[in-house]
Amino acid sequence: MAELKVGMKFTREVEVTHELTADAVHSGGLEVYATPMMIGLMENAAWSLAEECMEEGYSTVGTLVNIKHVSATPVGAKVRAEAELVEIDGRRLVYKVAAYDDKGLIGEGDHERFIINCEKFMAKTYGE
Repeated sequence: MAELKVGMKFTREVEVTHELTADAVHSGGLEVYATPMMIGLMENAAWSLAEECMEEGYSTVGTLVNIKHVSATPVGAKVRAEAELVEIDGRRLVYKVAAYDDKGLIGEGDHERFIINCEKFMAKTYGE
């Protein structure tokens, strides 16, 4: 298992389908890549980066997203999300995230995740 270190990066890619459009997820009415789906791809890249380093029984949860969606992407295009770990503060992980299509940058911002003990987190969530 790798150790989390500032500077680590992870990339996740997806092809934009109708199901990922603003129209399909009801975040708008157009056939373009939806902002919530872009943010989800960014979060997935950050989660995946950390998950490779977690001890059994631990994971991370998203606690903050501050994202700008700066350019529209059509159905059929590929989108690549990159997450770079820029700060480790105890159990808080801070990432710079960005997303690109074949024309360039489509979104960027900051994302934070928190390392949790899965069993304790779920027990607290469900009042056990």
